[in-house]
Amino acid sequence: MRRAKALSRLLFSAAAVAAAAGSSRAEFKVPGYELVYSYPVESTLAEPDLRSAHEVWPKMIDAAKKTVDIEQFYVVNSTGGFLEPTIQAIERAAKRGVRVRFIMEKLFFKIDPASPASFARIQSMPGVEARAVEWARVFGEGIVHCKFIVVDGKTGYLGSQNFDWRSLEHIHELGVKTDDAGVVSQMQSVFDHDWGISLATAPVKAERAAKGSPDPARRSYLVASPWAVNPAGVEDSESELVRLLGSATAEIRVQVLDYNAQTRSRPPRAYSPIDNALRDAALRGVKVKLLVSHWNTDTHSLPHIKSLAALHNVEIRVATIPDPASWPEHVPFTRVVHSKYMTVDGKTLWLGTSNWAGGYLDNSRNLEVVVNDPALAERAARIHAHLWDSPYSAPLDVSKDYPKPRR
Repeated sequence: MRRAKALSRLLFSAAAVAAAAGSSRAEFKVPGYELVYSYPVESTLAEPDLRSAHEVWPKMIDAAKKTVDIEQFYVVNSTGGFLEPTIQAIERAAKRGVRVRFIMEKLFFKIDPASPASFARIQSMPGVEARAVEWARVFGEGIVHCKFIVVDGKTGYLGSQNFDWRSLEHIHELGVKTDDAGVVSQMQSVFDHDWGISLATAPVKAERAAKGSPDPARRSYLVASPWAVNPAGVEDSESELVRLLGSATAEIRVQVLDYNAQTRSRPPRAYSPIDNALRDAALRGVKVKLLVSHWNTDTHSLPHIKSLAALHNVEIRVATIPDPASWPEHVPFTRVVHSKYMTVDGKTLWLGTSNWAGGYLDNSRNLEVVVNDPALAERAARIHAHLWDSPYSAPLDVSKDYPKPRR
């Protein structure tokens, strides 16, 4: 009962914030791309020139004429919260004859008891086809971990924001809205592929004839994981991330929820491609600034980030977002930094849906976009610097035994 009352007061506060926020923010755009931001309310992390996902998503869906395709890790809604306008936009779209398809990871039903009801609401809407797929049952391992939307095959959104009211109100997140025809076409092909196998009752054999690589001279392109189950024309996230890290000559800025050189499976297994590439960059003189969440200081991950921090040219900071003073108690899975992006030499932005640990880029469905645009990269780097220099961020102390993170 105490938790229910606390949550009720929290939602009332969030609704008031939403009403006050309105939709008058400026937009930061470069040709084909707009940065879209979410940050914990009642923090100092606002970015006034960036629109929020809870503003962008309903407008995207309301503009749909033919199709809306959404693939998400999960859905958790709360009436009065920031996700509700998007849920209502989905219903409006279906009522006016737009074909709406929705995919999520079935295993999440076991993680959050609110998820089945939120999914059922979407699934019950006339004109909406919603499917929960158990990725590991189809492909043997991994999860659906991506978060993206495609409207009319012409406009797309991908980023770290989960389909969760908490993500839009109480978590640090970054994504992009894009009308880049090549990238949106690739996003659509990933969705169509996953929709095609979403009703599979037997394991699907994953085969690719040969691993290629995107043309690094292109201004922008999409990559996805796991490579073996990508549709034709969509190359590998893992190998492209390693290539980009290897191309750095001056500075790499990274922000991720979780960084680790092993998996969280039991027993864990080593996962070294990203870690090796970052260490190689530091050894050749590239400045590495890695910003992680306080969740990354658990006993599973801490030895790995401490080891990395011991290298010359590597700085690691840990971000901890406190609960608002108005909360009577902590609400689980809130007040954390969850963005997943990197800038390379101030020229290239890598932004996506994957954590940098085993079990994501090697076997789970994730999407990343690479944009070679200095203006976009510079603006993302300023978001990184804002949090890096904020009171919420502190250097990783390699001599400290951190307490168990509160999630």
